[in-house]
Amino acid sequence: MQTFASLESEVRTYSRAFPTVFVRAVGSELFDEDGRRYLDFFSGAGALNYGHNNPRFKQRIKDYLDADGVTHSLDMATAAKREFLQRFQRTILAPRGLRHKVQFAGPTGTNAVEAAIKLARKATGRTNVVFFTNAFHGMTLGSLAVTGNTAKRAGAGVPLAHAMPVPFEGYLGGREDSLRYLEAFLEDSSSGLDRPAAVILETIQAEGGVNVASVEWLRRLAGLLPRHGILLIVDEIQTGCGRTGTFFSFEHAGIQPDLVTLSKSISGFGLPMALVLIRPELDVWAPGEHNGTFRGNNLAFITGAEALSYWEDDAFSRDVLRKSDLARRRLEEIAAAYPEAEASVRGRGLILGLDLRVPDLGSEVARIAFHRGLLIETVGPRDNVLKLLPPLVISDAELLEGIGIVEDSLVEALETRVLREPVAVGA
Repeated sequence: MQTFASLESEVRTYSRAFPTVFVRAVGSELFDEDGRRYLDFFSGAGALNYGHNNPRFKQRIKDYLDADGVTHSLDMATAAKREFLQRFQRTILAPRGLRHKVQFAGPTGTNAVEAAIKLARKATGRTNVVFFTNAFHGMTLGSLAVTGNTAKRAGAGVPLAHAMPVPFEGYLGGREDSLRYLEAFLEDSSSGLDRPAAVILETIQAEGGVNVASVEWLRRLAGLLPRHGILLIVDEIQTGCGRTGTFFSFEHAGIQPDLVTLSKSISGFGLPMALVLIRPELDVWAPGEHNGTFRGNNLAFITGAEALSYWEDDAFSRDVLRKSDLARRRLEEIAAAYPEAEASVRGRGLILGLDLRVPDLGSEVARIAFHRGLLIETVGPRDNVLKLLPPLVISDAELLEGIGIVEDSLVEALETRVLREPVAVGA
């Protein structure tokens, strides 16, 4: 690891959390240069929903390169892009009654968010954007302005303007109705809130702590905004592409956002790619008004088109939901078995959180889990939630093995804490 410590910037994160040199990965497993195996409950922060080196995608890349297929094309028309667009329309949009057009943004999630916010402002002629407490939408300036985390916001180095936070569902501990709060601001001409261009939302706040919005709350929000001419942007960058069991996380609520951002697993293979889905009447871009050199990643188009084959019927979706039930049951057993951890379970599909309310316990469990052969990260405002994000194609045996490592790591962390506690003298 000395090479990385001496030559790479101090900004690096995951090489510190997972301090080994990886050389090979397949399915739900990674191997380091010493030959040690690790189960992956991280999935490239959600970029590898279909596993590492999925053989179907890998073969498509090999065939495409052997045929000297175009790899870089900006936004020129290519056969690879056409195949992706046609399959996306046929497999994802049309069956869900979505008429949205597809914009290829620069190939990162934060660039898709920037594009969606810019377009919302252009289409409405307004500047303000409402976001929610504990939100995370990216690390560039526009995305940071609608992100809740104080440390990440501070990294901007400049004031972050034209955005207003409101409480996410449950943020106030169930004592108050967060949407009534927003509605009051919108309806009162003396509230001080200029009418927003858009509200940006994660239906499940992944980095914020796996906070799940209820169906009722989502439907109320989606019904409120049109009354005020406000657009709804749903950020599906981590929760889309099947992570919650349906292709889009908002599907189960029966809502249709005005704009949708997708990235991470949209290419299926971990290749850079990002989309903005745009309700047709909002597609008011002038040519080149939002562009990017690498928005034409044809290798990502090839693997992304192949990934859509998982969604040609509901078998894959049903299997994800079955695995979710299996994982949730085991996590709830763990939470019940160790009350001293003050644990609870939340999430949907295969994005699940084990909230450990004892201070610093989550980070300690994640550290021990790595040394036991499991990649898992912590999220939430105090890094208190272990976020389970395994590949959607993980086997039942691997899923249960990984959760077993979580339990063993929790036991070790709790036992270590007991040993560290000072012994009372002379009672």
